Amino acid sequence: MKTILKLEEAAMTALGIYLLTIYNLHLSFWIWAILFFSPDIGMLGYLVNTKIGAAVYNLFHHKGIAIALAATGFYLHNDVLTAIGILLFAHASFDRIMGYGLKYEDSFKNTHLGSLEKN
Repeated sequence: MKTILKLEEAAMTALGIYLLTIYNLHLSFWIWAILFFSPDIGMLGYLVNTKIGAAVYNLFHHKGIAIALAATGFYLHNDVLTAIGILLFAHASFDRIMGYGLKYEDSFKNTHLGSLEKN
């Protein structure tokens, strides 16, 4: 089952990257490569405490929020907002391939996909 879920997330990541080729805002590849990992700035919330850290991290990695942003941008004909939503979606899917899920408030390593701690 774990492999099937990772394949599903890989397909969503690939779809997101494909859509970013359509909504590329005429930015070069290397800028997109940097922007792809920019949602991880949400980890800075952990400098305050785990509750704030989880909330900020989850805000940047929630697929529902990403889809809402992309849909709003599409509806409003705003390519920047559409691209931000697609980027957040693709990044969140990529993170889930790696085992990084939405965070619980008690620890960065406690996610909705399970613990990141090695047994």
